[in-house]
Amino acid sequence: MKIKKIWLLPGIVTVLNLISCSGGSGTDSASATPPKAAYLNQAWSEQDRADYYWTSQGSALISYDIYLALQLANSSELFSSAANADRMGLLLDDPDPKNNPDNLPIGVTKTVVSSGQFTGVYMGLSCAACHTSQLQYQGKQIRIDGGVGNRFTVVPWLSTLSDSLNATVSDQSRFQALLKTIQKSSAVDEADLRRRLQEDAAFVNNQINNIFRVVNQPGPGRMDALGSIHNTMAWVGTANLRNLYSTTAPVKPPFLWNAPQSSWVQWSGVAPNPLSRNIGESLGVFARFDLSSNSTDQGLFDTTSDVRGLVKIENLLRRLAPPKWPEAIFGALDQEKIKAGEKLYAESCSGCHASYPYRWTSPRGTSGKKFIDNKIISQSVVGTDNEQLAGVTFSSTIKIIVGSKLASVLGLSTEELSLNYQQAVQTNILNKAVSKAGISTASEEYDNITSYTSKMSEGQPPLGYKAAPRDGVWATAPFLHNASVPNLYELLSPASERSKKFFITREFDPIKVGINTSVGKPSDFLLDTTLVGNSNAGHSFEAGSGRGIVGREFTPAERFALIEYLKSIPNVEGRVTPYGGF
Repeated sequence: MKIKKIWLLPGIVTVLNLISCSGGSGTDSASATPPKAAYLNQAWSEQDRADYYWTSQGSALISYDIYLALQLANSSELFSSAANADRMGLLLDDPDPKNNPDNLPIGVTKTVVSSGQFTGVYMGLSCAACHTSQLQYQGKQIRIDGGVGNRFTVVPWLSTLSDSLNATVSDQSRFQALLKTIQKSSAVDEADLRRRLQEDAAFVNNQINNIFRVVNQPGPGRMDALGSIHNTMAWVGTANLRNLYSTTAPVKPPFLWNAPQSSWVQWSGVAPNPLSRNIGESLGVFARFDLSSNSTDQGLFDTTSDVRGLVKIENLLRRLAPPKWPEAIFGALDQEKIKAGEKLYAESCSGCHASYPYRWTSPRGTSGKKFIDNKIISQSVVGTDNEQLAGVTFSSTIKIIVGSKLASVLGLSTEELSLNYQQAVQTNILNKAVSKAGISTASEEYDNITSYTSKMSEGQPPLGYKAAPRDGVWATAPFLHNASVPNLYELLSPASERSKKFFITREFDPIKVGINTSVGKPSDFLLDTTLVGNSNAGHSFEAGSGRGIVGREFTPAERFALIEYLKSIPNVEGRVTPYGGF
């Protein structure tokens, strides 16, 4: 496979990222009042939602007090303001003095590290930032817990944060304003604050210039997660620019209902073990870790990743139900169309996509638990964008240069396959974090939190994409793994008839089911499917056969019948997916 390595000099990326910084899909609101959201019955209590929204998984991006007091570059507005969060696509919730006293956006968390080399209080992200969505329709806001984060613009958010930190480092008046704001609520040493500010600025600059190396703006709800995780591990471990790759394969975050009960969660066949998957995710979103100390006693493989927090979130997701279509908001379902669509689904879709009561794997380990059999469909068959599978994560030939000291500790060569390097680093970090959490790898607890799989995925991942269950799919636009198709109607059409460019708006279309592209405006993000990583090819319903054609061409009436059926599942609200065999 050919891997694209595109060099961008420090500073250039920041300039590129600030183009369309609003990320589109934003409102121009300057209000600090969060929009009221309607919640669907997904079997979670109010406390469950709060725990999901604000439980830390160990992400440690910048100092927490600095985050709360930092002003935007060239403005006196706080970076942490509700208006800025909304512009960046972060979701806001009603005030909650008990669970969220500082009114953090959903998925922005407070991480407290009480001992070790990373001792401190930090702001970071949790999975809720990218795996919670909100649909907007005729002035109403509908919250989808565990959904596809369809608004958050990660890279512009980081760019804006980087610029705000840099402006405060270089401008004494801005630094004094930061100091005075923090001193209103807590005592702080000026010299220590300046040191932490400089360290935080350097850490975020590194994210922009080395980790999130974008060629094209991914837009709202899309990021190359696997590429940025590779860059994070390669940079922290080696500080060698030759080991870094541009993140050219943005995907949308998968929806998380059914995820713990599924054989695969990510779009491709990587990390079936939820603990290693979630540790990797936390490292990719700013958990700090040490690959430079001389020994484990001196801090090697230390991390801020919080195993207990990750397990708490995973256990919450085990009890999350897919959302049922809210007829009172989006309109009544047509039962005759549903019957016709169900027949079409059985004929044309069910061979790849499961739906309740699902297909199940064989039992894992001694648990007797079976998992949803999410088929991995070869890219040569489905024909969708190949950029992720052609990337460094799936390469069987790409090597990275590892320093001799780290290579010796990991038991690797100094020029090692990237796949082997990532697995070795992640295994050592995971094992130390698990030990710190007081969990024995020989315990039933460990077997349970790893879903009875091996400690890490091993070997070469399959070159294909997951065919996920369709329950609740109506709430997960845009479609395909890279979010390149705006609605279900286009997804069920010949690929040649799909929109080549479309605005990503916040408005929901309950007819074609997806993004309402007709209300797009220049301030919204324009997704161009001709750019690298954005192809809307494949998964095509058209006459003939061959790569990318997955079914016959449907008439418009048949497409709408299929859509009606997909809107109707699940047909029971609040139904939590069981494990097979129970």
